[in-house]
Amino acid sequence: MKILLHICCGPCATYPFEVLQGEGHEVDGYFYNPNIHPYSEYLRRREAVEKLAAAIPGKVIFSPRYDFPEFFRRAAFRESLRCRLCYDQRLKQSALVAREGKYDAFTTTLLISKRQEHELAREAGEAAAAGAGVKFLYRDFRPGWKRHWELTADHNLYKQQYCGCLYSEYERFMDPIHSSPGRR
Repeated sequence: MKILLHICCGPCATYPFEVLQGEGHEVDGYFYNPNIHPYSEYLRRREAVEKLAAAIPGKVIFSPRYDFPEFFRRAAFRESLRCRLCYDQRLKQSALVAREGKYDAFTTTLLISKRQEHELAREAGEAAAAGAGVKFLYRDFRPGWKRHWELTADHNLYKQQYCGCLYSEYERFMDPIHSSPGRR
Protein backbone atom coordinates (compact mmCIF):
# COMPACT_ATOMS: atom_id res chain seq x y z
CA MET A 1 0.00 0.00 0.00
CA LYS A 2 0.91 3.64 -0.36
CA ILE A 3 0.70 5.00 3.21
CA LEU A 4 0.91 8.51 4.62
CA LEU A 5 2.39 8.50 8.13
CA HIS A 6 1.47 11.49 10.28
CA ILE A 7 4.65 12.32 12.22
CA CYS A 8 4.49 13.92 15.65
CA CYS A 9 8.30 13.92 16.05
CA GLY A 10 11.45 12.29 14.72
CA PRO A 11 11.91 9.71 17.48
CA CYS A 12 8.33 8.45 17.23
CA ALA A 13 8.61 8.13 13.43
CA THR A 14 11.62 5.82 13.46
CA TYR A 15 9.94 2.52 14.33
CA PRO A 16 6.72 2.99 12.32
CA PHE A 17 8.80 3.78 9.22
CA GLU A 18 10.95 0.71 9.85
CA VAL A 19 7.96 -1.60 10.32
CA LEU A 20 5.78 -0.32 7.49
CA GLN A 21 8.61 -0.11 4.97
CA GLY A 22 9.80 -3.54 6.12
CA GLU A 23 6.37 -4.90 5.21
CA GLY A 24 6.87 -3.59 1.68
CA HIS A 25 4.64 -0.52 1.90
CA GLU A 26 5.52 2.75 0.21
CA VAL A 27 5.55 5.17 3.15
CA ASP A 28 5.72 8.94 3.09
CA GLY A 29 5.65 11.11 6.18
CA TYR A 30 3.58 14.18 6.97
CA PHE A 31 4.68 16.68 9.62
CA TYR A 32 1.79 18.79 10.87
CA ASN A 33 1.81 19.71 14.56
CA PRO A 34 0.21 23.03 15.53
CA ASN A 35 0.14 21.89 19.15
CA ILE A 36 3.90 22.23 19.62
CA HIS A 37 4.86 25.27 21.64
CA PRO A 38 6.95 27.39 21.80
CA TYR A 39 7.90 27.94 18.17
CA SER A 40 11.57 27.23 18.93
CA GLU A 41 10.54 23.74 20.12
CA TYR A 42 8.49 23.28 16.96
CA LEU A 43 11.57 24.12 14.87
CA ARG A 44 13.78 21.69 16.84
CA ARG A 45 11.30 18.88 16.25
CA ARG A 46 10.93 19.77 12.59
CA GLU A 47 14.74 19.70 12.21
CA ALA A 48 14.82 16.21 13.78
CA VAL A 49 12.23 15.02 11.27
CA GLU A 50 14.23 16.60 8.42
CA LYS A 51 17.31 14.73 9.66
CA LEU A 52 15.41 11.43 9.76
CA ALA A 53 13.89 12.09 6.33
CA ALA A 54 17.36 12.44 4.82
CA ALA A 55 18.28 8.97 6.12
CA ILE A 56 15.24 6.89 5.12
CA PRO A 57 13.44 5.95 1.91
CA GLY A 58 10.33 7.89 1.00
CA LYS A 59 9.63 11.55 1.38
CA VAL A 60 8.30 13.73 4.16
CA ILE A 61 5.77 16.44 3.47
CA PHE A 62 6.10 19.42 5.77
CA SER A 63 2.96 21.46 6.25
CA PRO A 64 3.68 25.10 5.45
CA ARG A 65 1.23 26.06 8.18
CA TYR A 66 1.91 26.39 11.88
CA ASP A 67 -1.66 26.67 13.16
CA PHE A 68 -0.94 27.16 16.86
CA PRO A 69 -3.67 29.86 17.26
CA GLU A 70 -6.28 27.35 16.07
CA PHE A 71 -5.02 24.74 18.54
CA PHE A 72 -5.16 27.22 21.43
CA ARG A 73 -8.64 28.41 20.44
CA ARG A 74 -9.85 24.82 20.43
CA ALA A 75 -8.20 23.88 23.74
CA ALA A 76 -8.83 27.02 25.80
CA PHE A 77 -11.27 26.39 28.62
CA ARG A 78 -11.44 22.72 27.51
CA GLU A 79 -8.06 21.66 28.82
CA SER A 80 -9.36 18.27 29.93
CA LEU A 81 -10.25 17.57 26.28
CA ARG A 82 -7.07 18.97 24.80
CA CYS A 83 -5.60 15.65 23.68
CA ARG A 84 -8.77 14.68 21.84
CA LEU A 85 -8.97 18.11 20.22
CA CYS A 86 -5.30 17.98 19.30
CA TYR A 87 -5.53 14.50 17.78
CA ASP A 88 -8.67 15.53 15.88
CA GLN A 89 -7.01 18.61 14.39
CA ARG A 90 -3.83 16.85 13.32
CA LEU A 91 -5.42 13.67 12.01
CA LYS A 92 -8.19 15.47 10.08
CA GLN A 93 -5.51 17.43 8.26
CA SER A 94 -3.49 14.25 7.69
CA ALA A 95 -6.55 12.49 6.24
CA LEU A 96 -7.11 15.37 3.82
CA VAL A 97 -3.48 15.26 2.69
CA ALA A 98 -3.75 11.47 2.27
CA ARG A 99 -6.88 11.85 0.15
CA GLU A 100 -5.38 14.62 -1.99
CA GLY A 101 -2.17 12.61 -2.45
CA LYS A 102 -4.12 9.49 -3.45
CA TYR A 103 -2.69 7.42 -0.62
CA ASP A 104 -4.32 4.07 0.12
CA ALA A 105 -4.32 4.82 3.83
CA PHE A 106 -2.85 6.99 6.56
CA THR A 107 -1.71 6.31 10.10
CA THR A 108 0.09 8.18 12.87
CA THR A 109 3.19 7.94 15.03
CA LEU A 110 1.01 8.86 18.00
CA LEU A 111 0.26 5.14 18.17
CA ILE A 112 3.79 4.26 19.36
CA SER A 113 3.84 6.28 22.56
CA LYS A 114 3.03 4.70 25.87
CA ARG A 115 2.37 8.24 27.07
CA GLN A 116 -0.31 9.20 24.54
CA GLU A 117 -3.98 8.40 24.95
CA HIS A 118 -3.89 5.50 22.52
CA GLU A 119 -7.62 4.84 22.14
CA LEU A 120 -8.35 8.54 21.65
CA ALA A 121 -5.75 8.66 18.88
CA ARG A 122 -7.30 5.60 17.27
CA GLU A 123 -10.81 7.09 17.47
CA ALA A 124 -9.57 10.40 16.04
CA GLY A 125 -7.87 8.60 13.15
CA GLU A 126 -10.97 6.56 12.37
CA ALA A 127 -13.22 9.65 12.51
CA ALA A 128 -10.84 11.63 10.29
CA ALA A 129 -10.74 8.76 7.80
CA ALA A 130 -14.53 8.56 7.66
CA GLY A 131 -14.78 12.31 7.13
CA ALA A 132 -12.20 12.39 4.34
CA GLY A 133 -13.11 9.14 2.65
CA VAL A 134 -9.68 7.55 3.08
CA LYS A 135 -8.67 4.47 5.08
CA PHE A 136 -7.10 4.79 8.52
CA LEU A 137 -4.50 2.08 9.05
CA TYR A 138 -4.66 1.29 12.74
CA ARG A 139 -1.49 -0.22 14.09
CA ASP A 140 -0.42 -0.55 17.71
CA PHE A 141 3.24 0.40 17.43
CA ARG A 142 3.79 0.35 21.22
CA PRO A 143 5.56 -3.04 21.20
CA GLY A 144 8.37 -1.21 19.36
CA TRP A 145 8.86 1.35 22.16
CA LYS A 146 12.34 0.09 23.06
CA ARG A 147 13.36 -0.26 19.40
CA HIS A 148 12.28 3.30 18.64
CA TRP A 149 14.70 4.60 21.29
CA GLU A 150 17.51 2.52 19.76
CA LEU A 151 16.73 3.97 16.32
CA THR A 152 16.55 7.46 17.80
CA ALA A 153 20.07 7.02 19.16
CA ASP A 154 21.29 5.51 15.87
CA HIS A 155 20.05 8.60 13.99
CA ASN A 156 21.16 10.97 16.78
CA LEU A 157 17.73 12.64 16.89
CA TYR A 158 16.62 15.34 19.29
CA LYS A 159 14.51 13.84 22.10
CA GLN A 160 11.92 16.20 23.50
CA GLN A 161 10.88 16.25 27.15
CA TYR A 162 7.13 16.80 26.76
CA CYS A 163 4.33 15.99 24.34
CA GLY A 164 4.37 19.36 22.68
CA CYS A 165 1.60 21.61 23.86
CA LEU A 166 2.02 24.37 26.37
CA TYR A 167 -0.15 22.45 28.83
CA SER A 168 2.08 19.36 28.70
CA GLU A 169 5.20 21.48 29.15
CA TYR A 170 3.59 23.10 32.18
CA GLU A 171 2.66 19.70 33.62
CA ARG A 172 6.17 18.31 33.39
CA PHE A 173 7.28 20.86 35.99
CA MET A 174 4.29 20.41 38.28
CA ASP A 175 4.11 18.24 41.35
CA PRO A 176 3.20 14.78 39.94
CA ILE A 177 0.32 14.55 42.41
CA HIS A 178 -1.36 17.55 40.78
CA SER A 179 -0.55 16.93 37.13
CA SER A 180 -2.39 14.79 34.60
CA PRO A 181 -0.84 11.37 34.04
CA GLY A 182 1.47 10.61 31.19
CA ARG A 183 1.29 13.38 28.62
CA ARG A 184 4.99 13.58 27.79
